[in-house]
Amino acid sequence: MLRAGISPCPNDTYIFGAWVLGLVDGVPGFRTRFMWEDVQTLNEAADKPGLTLIKVSAARAVRLGGDFAVLESGGAFGLEHGPKLVTKSEFKGRPGRIAVPGMDTSAYALLRAAMEDDFVPVPMRFDHIPFALKQGEVDAGLLIHESALVYARHGLKLYLDLGGWWSQISGGLPIPLGCIVARRGEFGATPEEINSAIIRSIDYARHKPHDIWPLVAGLARETGEDVLSRHIQAYVNEFSREMGDRGRQALDLLRGCLSPFG
Repeated sequence: MLRAGISPCPNDTYIFGAWVLGLVDGVPGFRTRFMWEDVQTLNEAADKPGLTLIKVSAARAVRLGGDFAVLESGGAFGLEHGPKLVTKSEFKGRPGRIAVPGMDTSAYALLRAAMEDDFVPVPMRFDHIPFALKQGEVDAGLLIHESALVYARHGLKLYLDLGGWWSQISGGLPIPLGCIVARRGEFGATPEEINSAIIRSIDYARHKPHDIWPLVAGLARETGEDVLSRHIQAYVNEFSREMGDRGRQALDLLRGCLSPFG
C-alpha cells in the first residue's frame, strides 16, 4: 500500500486527480490510498510514520534528510505568482504581527528572508488568515493558494508580492513552493515509477480536464471556476511535470535563503 498525503488546493487535485479517480494507472504493483490535509499538517507528517508519499512545502523538502527522496514531478513552482503579504486598506507603516500559514511553509521562509525576520509570526491555517486580518487580530496576512489570487475581494491591499521579490533576487528562476517527497525504504517502488504515475496523471488532466474538475472544485476553499483556473495556470506548469535543472537551482537558492535562520 502506498499512502499519499496531498493538500486540497487546486494545483494538487489537478495534478493527482486522474490518479485519485483511477483514470490512469498508478505505481505498478501498489494500491494507493490518498488523504487530504492542510500544507502545514503535511509538513509535520514528514516527522511521523504513516505516509509514504507527501506533498510538503519546498522549504520543508530542502531540510529533509536522507530518509526522503525529493521527486522530480508533482511540485508547485510559480512562474509569476507567489505568496502575497496583504493588509487592510487603511493600514499604514510596517506590519509587526503577521498571520502566516505555518512555520514550515515556503511562504513563511520567503517572508523571513524578504523582511529580514523583522516581524512576529502568528501561525494559523491558511484559509483563516483573511478573516483574522479583517478582525484586527494581526497587522498583515501572508496568503497562499487561491486566497493569494483574490485578496481584493476581501477588501485587502497588497503590501509585498513575494513572487516579484523572488524574481528579482533569483534572476528569473521559478519560485519553489511545494514538492512531492517519498519516504525511502517503506515500499518497493522507485522514485522513477512514482514520477511516471504523476506525469500520467498530469497529462490526462491536461487533455481531459472536465473529467477531474468536480474533484478540483469540490475540495477547493475558494469557489468560482475562474479562480480555480487561474490557480492551476499559476502553479501547474512544465516544472510540475519535471523540475529539471532550473527547478533544482531554485531549490538550492531557497535553501540558501533559509540558512541565516538555522
